[in-house]
Amino acid sequence: MIPEIHIEDYNYGLDDARIAKYPLPERDASKLLHYKNGCVTEHVFRDLPSLLPPESLMVFNDTKVVPARLHFQRESGAHIEIFCLEPVAPAEYNTAFAATDSCSWKCVIGNAKKWKNDSLKLYNPKQNPAVSALALTAELEERDGKTGTVRFSWQGGEAFSRVLEIAGTVPIPPYLNRESEAVDAERYQTLYARIRGSVAAPTAGLHFTENVMDGLKAKGIELQNVCLHVGAGTFLPVKSSLVSEHPMHREPFVVSKALLQELVGQNRPLIAVGTTSVRTLESLYYLGVSVLENGEPADVRQWAPYEREYPYSTRDALQALIDYLDRKGSEALTAGTRIIIVPGFRFRLVDKMVTNFHQPESTLILLISAFVNGDWRRIYDFALEHDFRFLSYGDSSLLERI
Repeated sequence: MIPEIHIEDYNYGLDDARIAKYPLPERDASKLLHYKNGCVTEHVFRDLPSLLPPESLMVFNDTKVVPARLHFQRESGAHIEIFCLEPVAPAEYNTAFAATDSCSWKCVIGNAKKWKNDSLKLYNPKQNPAVSALALTAELEERDGKTGTVRFSWQGGEAFSRVLEIAGTVPIPPYLNRESEAVDAERYQTLYARIRGSVAAPTAGLHFTENVMDGLKAKGIELQNVCLHVGAGTFLPVKSSLVSEHPMHREPFVVSKALLQELVGQNRPLIAVGTTSVRTLESLYYLGVSVLENGEPADVRQWAPYEREYPYSTRDALQALIDYLDRKGSEALTAGTRIIIVPGFRFRLVDKMVTNFHQPESTLILLISAFVNGDWRRIYDFALEHDFRFLSYGDSSLLERI
Protein backbone atom coordinates (compact mmCIF):
# COMPACT_ATOMS: atom_id res chain seq x y z
CA MET A 1 0.00 0.00 0.00
CA ILE A 2 1.41 3.39 -1.01
CA PRO A 3 2.04 5.35 2.21
CA GLU A 4 0.31 8.70 2.73
CA ILE A 5 3.12 11.11 3.58
CA HIS A 6 2.96 14.91 3.70
CA ILE A 7 6.25 16.46 2.62
CA GLU A 8 5.84 19.46 4.94
CA ASP A 9 6.42 17.06 7.85
CA TYR A 10 10.00 16.76 6.60
CA ASN A 11 10.94 20.42 6.72
CA TYR A 12 13.60 22.05 8.88
CA GLY A 13 15.15 25.51 9.06
CA LEU A 14 18.17 25.74 6.75
CA ASP A 15 19.64 29.23 6.50
CA ASP A 16 21.76 30.04 3.46
CA ALA A 17 24.75 30.55 5.78
CA ARG A 18 24.58 26.84 6.69
CA ILE A 19 25.06 25.74 3.07
CA ALA A 20 28.70 25.03 2.25
CA LYS A 21 29.46 27.06 -0.87
CA TYR A 22 32.96 25.62 -1.27
CA PRO A 23 34.73 22.44 -0.15
CA LEU A 24 37.18 22.44 2.75
CA PRO A 25 40.89 22.48 1.79
CA GLU A 26 41.22 18.84 2.91
CA ARG A 27 38.53 16.34 1.91
CA ASP A 28 38.71 14.24 5.08
CA ALA A 29 38.80 17.22 7.47
CA SER A 30 35.01 17.56 7.37
CA LYS A 31 32.92 16.80 10.43
CA LEU A 32 31.35 13.35 10.74
CA LEU A 33 28.14 12.77 12.69
CA HIS A 34 27.74 9.19 13.95
CA TYR A 35 24.25 7.86 14.68
CA LYS A 36 24.23 4.48 16.44
CA ASN A 37 21.59 2.88 18.68
CA GLY A 38 19.75 6.19 18.87
CA CYS A 39 22.85 8.10 20.09
CA VAL A 40 24.47 10.96 18.17
CA THR A 41 28.18 11.81 18.46
CA GLU A 42 30.58 14.11 16.59
CA HIS A 43 33.83 13.06 14.91
CA VAL A 44 36.09 14.01 11.99
CA PHE A 45 35.70 12.16 8.70
CA ARG A 46 39.20 10.72 8.81
CA ASP A 47 38.00 8.81 11.93
CA LEU A 48 35.59 6.78 9.77
CA PRO A 49 37.63 3.52 9.67
CA SER A 50 37.74 3.41 13.48
CA LEU A 51 33.92 3.60 13.65
CA LEU A 52 33.29 0.63 11.37
CA PRO A 53 33.36 -3.08 12.23
CA PRO A 54 36.27 -5.04 10.72
CA GLU A 55 35.67 -7.34 7.75
CA SER A 56 32.65 -5.28 6.59
CA LEU A 57 31.69 -4.75 2.96
CA MET A 58 31.59 -1.12 1.78
CA VAL A 59 29.99 -0.19 -1.54
CA PHE A 60 30.81 3.02 -3.46
CA ASN A 61 29.21 4.61 -6.53
CA ASP A 62 32.05 5.10 -9.03
CA THR A 63 30.13 7.26 -11.50
CA LYS A 64 31.98 10.28 -12.86
CA VAL A 65 30.51 13.76 -13.26
CA VAL A 66 30.79 15.14 -16.79
CA PRO A 67 31.08 18.90 -17.55
CA ALA A 68 27.61 18.75 -19.03
CA ARG A 69 26.63 22.44 -18.99
CA LEU A 70 27.13 24.26 -22.31
CA HIS A 71 26.47 27.91 -23.19
CA PHE A 72 25.27 28.90 -26.67
CA GLN A 73 24.23 32.13 -28.33
CA ARG A 74 21.64 32.95 -30.99
CA GLU A 75 22.39 35.37 -33.79
CA SER A 76 20.04 37.77 -32.00
CA GLY A 77 22.46 37.72 -29.05
CA ALA A 78 20.19 35.73 -26.70
CA HIS A 79 22.06 33.28 -24.49
CA ILE A 80 20.82 29.70 -24.24
CA GLU A 81 22.17 27.31 -21.61
CA ILE A 82 22.00 23.63 -22.46
CA PHE A 83 22.43 21.02 -19.73
CA CYS A 84 22.98 17.47 -21.05
CA LEU A 85 21.01 14.86 -19.10
CA GLU A 86 21.21 11.55 -20.93
CA PRO A 87 22.08 10.34 -24.44
CA VAL A 88 19.34 9.69 -27.01
CA ALA A 89 21.25 8.82 -30.21
CA PRO A 90 23.37 6.86 -29.59
CA ALA A 91 21.45 5.89 -26.45
CA GLU A 92 24.31 4.12 -24.66
CA TYR A 93 26.57 6.42 -22.61
CA ASN A 94 29.94 5.08 -23.73
CA THR A 95 28.92 5.10 -27.39
CA ALA A 96 27.54 8.64 -27.15
CA PHE A 97 30.72 9.87 -25.45
CA ALA A 98 32.79 8.20 -28.20
CA ALA A 99 30.88 9.93 -31.06
CA THR A 100 33.24 12.04 -33.18
CA ASP A 101 30.98 14.37 -35.19
CA SER A 102 27.42 14.43 -33.82
CA CYS A 103 25.08 12.99 -31.18
CA SER A 104 21.72 13.79 -29.61
CA TRP A 105 20.96 14.23 -25.92
CA LYS A 106 17.98 14.88 -23.73
CA CYS A 107 18.70 18.27 -22.19
CA VAL A 108 17.40 20.92 -19.84
CA ILE A 109 17.26 24.18 -21.79
CA GLY A 110 17.73 27.49 -20.02
CA ASN A 111 16.01 30.50 -21.57
CA ALA A 112 14.11 27.98 -23.71
CA LYS A 113 11.40 30.46 -24.80
CA LYS A 114 13.98 32.46 -26.73
CA TRP A 115 15.17 29.51 -28.80
CA LYS A 116 13.13 29.50 -32.00
CA ASN A 117 14.51 26.24 -33.40
CA ASP A 118 17.44 27.92 -35.21
CA SER A 119 20.97 26.51 -35.05
CA LEU A 120 22.98 27.83 -32.11
CA LYS A 121 26.69 28.54 -31.98
CA LEU A 122 28.78 27.94 -28.88
CA TYR A 123 29.31 31.06 -26.78
CA ASN A 124 33.05 31.77 -26.69
CA PRO A 125 33.60 35.33 -25.46
CA LYS A 126 37.32 34.82 -24.75
CA GLN A 127 37.89 33.39 -28.23
CA ASN A 128 39.52 30.29 -26.81
CA PRO A 129 41.17 28.68 -29.89
CA ALA A 130 40.46 25.11 -28.70
CA VAL A 131 36.77 25.99 -28.32
CA SER A 132 36.67 27.80 -31.67
CA ALA A 133 38.23 24.80 -33.45
CA LEU A 134 35.27 22.61 -32.44
CA ALA A 135 32.74 24.79 -34.29
CA LEU A 136 30.16 23.22 -31.97
CA THR A 137 26.50 23.86 -32.88
CA ALA A 138 23.18 22.81 -31.34
CA GLU A 139 19.89 22.09 -33.09
CA LEU A 140 16.59 21.46 -31.35
CA GLU A 141 15.05 18.17 -32.50
CA GLU A 142 12.18 17.98 -30.01
CA ARG A 143 10.85 20.28 -27.31
CA ASP A 144 8.95 19.52 -24.10
CA GLY A 145 8.69 22.66 -22.01
CA LYS A 146 12.11 23.36 -20.51
CA THR A 147 13.55 20.07 -21.73
CA GLY A 148 14.11 18.77 -25.22
CA THR A 149 16.26 16.63 -27.49
CA VAL A 150 19.26 18.54 -28.81
CA ARG A 151 21.54 17.42 -31.62
CA PHE A 152 25.15 18.54 -31.26
CA SER A 153 27.51 18.72 -34.25
CA TRP A 154 31.19 19.61 -34.27
CA GLN A 155 34.38 19.45 -36.30
CA GLY A 156 37.87 18.09 -35.74
CA GLY A 157 37.08 14.46 -34.92
CA GLU A 158 37.21 14.85 -31.13
CA ALA A 159 35.14 12.40 -29.06
CA PHE A 160 32.09 14.05 -27.47
CA SER A 161 33.57 13.40 -24.03
CA ARG A 162 36.53 15.56 -25.06
CA VAL A 163 34.18 18.18 -26.54
CA LEU A 164 32.53 18.52 -23.12
CA GLU A 165 35.91 18.78 -21.40
CA ILE A 166 36.93 21.60 -23.76
CA ALA A 167 33.66 23.51 -23.97
CA GLY A 168 31.54 22.50 -20.96
CA THR A 169 31.47 23.43 -17.31
CA VAL A 170 30.85 21.31 -14.21
CA PRO A 171 27.11 21.43 -13.35
CA ILE A 172 27.39 22.32 -9.66
CA PRO A 173 24.11 22.29 -7.68
CA PRO A 174 21.82 25.30 -8.18
CA TYR A 175 21.57 25.93 -4.43
CA LEU A 176 25.23 27.03 -4.36
CA ASN A 177 24.10 30.21 -6.15
CA ARG A 178 27.37 30.69 -7.99
CA GLU A 179 29.02 29.83 -11.28
CA SER A 180 31.36 26.85 -11.63
CA GLU A 181 34.97 27.64 -10.73
CA ALA A 182 38.30 25.89 -11.24
CA VAL A 183 38.08 24.23 -7.81
CA ASP A 184 34.89 22.42 -8.82
CA ALA A 185 36.57 20.53 -11.67
CA GLU A 186 38.55 18.57 -9.08
CA ARG A 187 36.51 18.73 -5.89
CA TYR A 188 33.01 18.08 -7.32
CA GLN A 189 34.32 14.63 -8.21
CA THR A 190 35.06 11.66 -5.99
CA LEU A 191 38.59 10.31 -5.71
CA TYR A 192 37.42 7.00 -7.20
CA ALA A 193 35.19 8.37 -10.01
CA ARG A 194 35.63 6.13 -13.03
CA ILE A 195 32.62 5.80 -15.34
CA ARG A 196 31.39 8.98 -17.06
CA GLY A 197 27.68 9.77 -17.01
CA SER A 198 26.51 11.77 -13.97
CA VAL A 199 25.37 15.38 -14.01
CA ALA A 200 25.59 15.53 -10.20
CA ALA A 201 28.19 14.05 -7.88
CA PRO A 202 27.41 11.27 -5.40
CA THR A 203 28.48 13.73 -2.73
CA ALA A 204 28.91 11.34 0.21
CA GLY A 205 32.04 10.17 -1.56
CA LEU A 206 33.63 13.62 -1.77
CA HIS A 207 35.16 13.17 1.72
CA PHE A 208 37.20 10.06 0.94
CA THR A 209 40.99 10.33 0.61
CA GLU A 210 43.74 7.79 -0.03
CA ASN A 211 44.49 7.82 3.71
CA VAL A 212 40.88 7.00 4.59
CA MET A 213 40.80 4.26 1.94
CA ASP A 214 44.05 2.79 3.34
CA GLY A 215 42.55 2.88 6.84
CA LEU A 216 39.50 0.94 5.63
CA LYS A 217 41.65 -1.68 3.91
CA ALA A 218 43.87 -2.01 6.98
CA LYS A 219 40.78 -2.94 8.97
CA GLY A 220 39.91 -5.70 6.50
CA ILE A 221 36.96 -3.83 5.02
CA GLU A 222 36.28 -4.94 1.45
CA LEU A 223 35.67 -2.11 -1.02
CA GLN A 224 33.32 -2.71 -3.95
CA ASN A 225 31.65 -0.48 -6.55
CA VAL A 226 28.32 -0.03 -8.24
CA CYS A 227 27.65 2.63 -10.85
CA LEU A 228 24.48 4.69 -10.84
CA HIS A 229 24.52 7.78 -13.06
CA VAL A 230 23.01 10.62 -11.04
CA GLY A 231 20.48 12.66 -13.02
CA ALA A 232 19.39 16.27 -12.65
CA GLY A 233 16.20 14.97 -11.06
CA THR A 234 18.17 14.63 -7.83
CA PHE A 235 17.73 18.41 -7.45
CA LEU A 236 14.01 18.42 -8.19
CA PRO A 237 11.95 19.57 -5.21
CA VAL A 238 8.84 17.72 -4.07
CA LYS A 239 6.20 20.20 -5.25
CA SER A 240 3.07 18.35 -4.14
CA SER A 241 2.03 18.11 -0.49
CA LEU A 242 1.40 14.38 -0.82
CA VAL A 243 4.59 12.49 -1.63
CA SER A 244 2.49 9.92 -3.49
CA GLU A 245 1.97 12.55 -6.22
CA HIS A 246 5.70 13.15 -6.75
CA PRO A 247 7.14 11.41 -9.86
CA MET A 248 10.64 9.98 -9.42
CA HIS A 249 13.12 10.22 -12.30
CA ARG A 250 14.77 7.15 -13.81
CA GLU A 251 18.45 6.57 -13.19
CA PRO A 252 20.50 3.86 -14.95
CA PHE A 253 22.88 1.65 -13.01
CA VAL A 254 25.30 -1.25 -13.41
CA VAL A 255 26.14 -3.91 -10.81
CA SER A 256 28.75 -6.61 -11.39
CA LYS A 257 27.96 -10.29 -11.05
CA ALA A 258 30.92 -10.53 -8.66
CA LEU A 259 29.22 -8.10 -6.25
CA LEU A 260 25.92 -9.97 -6.53
CA GLN A 261 27.76 -13.16 -5.59
CA GLU A 262 29.27 -11.36 -2.59
CA LEU A 263 25.82 -10.18 -1.51
CA VAL A 264 24.20 -13.62 -1.80
CA GLY A 265 26.59 -15.04 0.78
CA GLN A 266 26.57 -11.88 2.84
CA ASN A 267 26.86 -12.43 6.58
CA ARG A 268 28.72 -9.22 7.46
CA PRO A 269 27.67 -5.57 7.72
CA LEU A 270 26.97 -3.86 4.39
CA ILE A 271 27.87 -0.15 4.31
CA ALA A 272 26.62 2.00 1.44
CA VAL A 273 28.44 5.21 0.58
CA GLY A 274 25.72 7.66 -0.42
CA THR A 275 22.01 7.54 -1.11
CA THR A 276 22.71 6.56 -4.74
CA SER A 277 24.45 3.39 -3.57
CA VAL A 278 21.56 2.71 -1.17
CA ARG A 279 19.00 3.09 -3.96
CA THR A 280 21.03 0.85 -6.27
CA LEU A 281 21.52 -1.91 -3.71
CA GLU A 282 17.94 -1.88 -2.47
CA SER A 283 16.65 -1.95 -6.07
CA LEU A 284 18.34 -5.31 -6.60
CA TYR A 285 15.70 -7.19 -4.63
CA TYR A 286 12.90 -5.95 -6.91
CA LEU A 287 14.91 -6.70 -10.04
CA GLY A 288 15.33 -10.24 -8.72
CA VAL A 289 11.59 -10.49 -8.11
CA SER A 290 11.05 -9.45 -11.74
CA VAL A 291 13.31 -12.28 -12.89
CA LEU A 292 11.59 -14.80 -10.62
CA GLU A 293 8.14 -13.82 -11.89
CA ASN A 294 8.78 -12.80 -15.50
CA GLY A 295 12.09 -14.34 -16.49
CA GLU A 296 14.02 -11.11 -16.89
CA PRO A 297 14.67 -7.89 -14.97
CA ALA A 298 12.56 -4.80 -15.61
CA ASP A 299 13.18 -1.27 -14.37
CA VAL A 300 12.20 -0.87 -10.73
CA ARG A 301 8.96 1.10 -10.45
CA GLN A 302 8.71 3.98 -8.01
CA TRP A 303 6.20 2.35 -5.66
CA ALA A 304 7.06 -1.33 -6.24
CA PRO A 305 8.27 -1.84 -2.62
CA TYR A 306 4.90 -0.76 -1.21
CA GLU A 307 2.39 -2.28 -3.62
CA ARG A 308 2.24 -5.77 -2.09
CA GLU A 309 3.94 -8.29 0.13
CA TYR A 310 6.68 -10.32 -1.56
CA PRO A 311 7.13 -14.02 -0.69
CA TYR A 312 10.77 -14.24 -1.80
CA SER A 313 13.86 -14.03 0.39
CA THR A 314 16.59 -11.53 -0.42
CA ARG A 315 18.90 -14.44 -1.15
CA ASP A 316 16.41 -15.93 -3.64
CA ALA A 317 16.05 -12.58 -5.45
CA LEU A 318 19.82 -12.03 -5.69
CA GLN A 319 20.42 -15.61 -6.84
CA ALA A 320 17.80 -15.12 -9.57
CA LEU A 321 19.83 -12.19 -10.89
CA ILE A 322 23.03 -14.25 -10.87
CA ASP A 323 21.31 -17.13 -12.67
CA TYR A 324 19.92 -14.66 -15.24
CA LEU A 325 23.41 -13.27 -15.93
CA ASP A 326 24.79 -16.80 -16.23
CA ARG A 327 22.13 -17.61 -18.84
CA LYS A 328 23.02 -14.45 -20.75
CA GLY A 329 26.76 -15.00 -20.41
CA SER A 330 27.12 -11.54 -18.88
CA GLU A 331 29.36 -10.31 -16.07
CA ALA A 332 27.26 -7.26 -15.18
CA LEU A 333 23.62 -6.35 -14.66
CA THR A 334 22.43 -3.16 -16.39
CA ALA A 335 19.06 -1.77 -15.34
CA GLY A 336 17.23 1.35 -14.25
CA THR A 337 15.39 2.40 -11.12
CA ARG A 338 12.76 4.91 -10.09
CA ILE A 339 12.59 3.57 -6.55
CA ILE A 340 11.55 6.01 -3.84
CA ILE A 341 12.55 5.14 -0.28
CA VAL A 342 10.17 6.62 2.29
CA PRO A 343 9.16 5.79 5.88
CA GLY A 344 7.70 2.30 5.91
CA PHE A 345 10.28 0.96 3.44
CA ARG A 346 11.74 -2.44 4.30
CA PHE A 347 15.53 -2.40 3.92
CA ARG A 348 16.76 -5.77 2.72
CA LEU A 349 20.51 -5.22 2.19
CA VAL A 350 22.03 -2.02 3.61
CA ASP A 351 22.96 -1.88 7.30
CA LYS A 352 24.94 1.39 7.50
CA MET A 353 25.15 4.46 5.33
CA VAL A 354 27.60 7.32 4.81
CA THR A 355 25.74 10.40 3.61
CA ASN A 356 25.77 14.20 3.66
CA PHE A 357 23.00 16.46 4.99
CA HIS A 358 20.16 17.00 2.54
CA GLN A 359 17.70 19.70 1.58
CA PRO A 360 14.47 20.21 3.55
CA GLU A 361 11.36 18.59 2.06
CA SER A 362 13.42 16.41 -0.30
CA THR A 363 13.09 12.76 -1.24
CA LEU A 364 16.51 12.22 0.35
CA ILE A 365 15.25 13.38 3.75
CA LEU A 366 12.50 10.79 3.35
CA LEU A 367 15.14 8.14 2.67
CA ILE A 368 17.09 9.16 5.78
CA SER A 369 13.92 9.05 7.89
CA ALA A 370 13.14 5.57 6.60
CA PHE A 371 16.68 4.42 7.39
CA VAL A 372 16.73 5.69 11.01
CA ASN A 373 13.15 4.65 11.76
CA GLY A 374 11.81 8.21 11.85
CA ASP A 375 14.58 9.66 14.05
CA TRP A 376 15.92 12.03 11.35
CA ARG A 377 14.97 15.25 13.14
CA ARG A 378 17.17 14.51 16.17
CA ILE A 379 20.09 13.93 13.82
CA TYR A 380 19.51 17.16 11.93
CA ASP A 381 18.92 19.18 15.11
CA PHE A 382 22.29 17.94 16.42
CA ALA A 383 23.98 18.94 13.15
CA LEU A 384 22.42 22.41 13.27
CA GLU A 385 23.30 22.93 16.93
CA HIS A 386 26.91 21.84 16.36
CA ASP A 387 27.56 24.00 13.29
CA PHE A 388 27.77 21.25 10.71
CA ARG A 389 28.00 22.41 7.09
CA PHE A 390 25.13 21.30 4.85
CA LEU A 391 24.47 19.92 1.34
CA SER A 392 26.91 18.86 -1.40
CA TYR A 393 30.12 20.46 -0.13
CA GLY A 394 29.09 20.12 3.50
CA ASP A 395 29.88 17.67 6.28
CA SER A 396 29.04 13.99 6.49
CA SER A 397 27.32 11.40 8.65
CA LEU A 398 27.56 7.69 9.36
CA LEU A 399 24.07 6.35 10.06
CA GLU A 400 23.37 2.87 11.43
CA ARG A 401 19.98 1.20 11.20
CA ILE A 402 18.35 0.30 14.47
